[in-house]
Amino acid sequence: MFIKPLMSIVLVAALYVPGLGAQDSKLNTNLGMGVSVPLNPTARLVGASLNAVVGAGYNFEKHSSFIGQFMWSGLPPNKDALRPLWLAAQSRDISGSSNLFALTANYRFKLEGRVFGAYVIAGGGLYYRHSSLSREVVVGTGTVCGPSWSYWGYGCVSGNVSQDQTLISAGSSAFGGNGGAGFTIRINEEGYKFYVESRYHYAPNKNIATQLIPITFGFAW
Repeated sequence: MFIKPLMSIVLVAALYVPGLGAQDSKLNTNLGMGVSVPLNPTARLVGASLNAVVGAGYNFEKHSSFIGQFMWSGLPPNKDALRPLWLAAQSRDISGSSNLFALTANYRFKLEGRVFGAYVIAGGGLYYRHSSLSREVVVGTGTVCGPSWSYWGYGCVSGNVSQDQTLISAGSSAFGGNGGAGFTIRINEEGYKFYVESRYHYAPNKNIATQLIPITFGFAW
């Protein structure tokens, strides 16, 4: 809930700070938010959610830039991710949450006219996915291991869920990559822009790989 107010404050501050014309600056910054759509195998267990991104970098020249970014994306679990746990606990009062945090370094190539512009962007970095349950789930004898159990961090022994675990949360870090494209609209003479971007992210997180496409709306200067 804090993302929208923060985004507005940063934009207003950037537009009204004197002497910091974005058009000629070697530095670049961006702030945006939107919707993340998961792809399989991630989409089998989680649904679409909000995302937010903030970044800063350096413009090598008119067309080429480096951008370091931090991204958060929600990964809300669906019924398929929770159903095996409900069956094991014989209760539907178990809920879960999952989030993805990414810290990436990216290269951007852009072409801009007086008002409209377009760019491609690609990079990679560290992706951390954290999942947690509302309470512990006791695993019974002979519980068959599947993607749902693996997603929550449970291990498998001879095809069955390991009984020596009492997990309530699990995290997985992996190096991954991304690539995408965006469009910009200049909103003042100093070069501040509104942008729309779609990007594909992939990270081979433990047990279940993370794949999603964030569609982001934001401001750059």
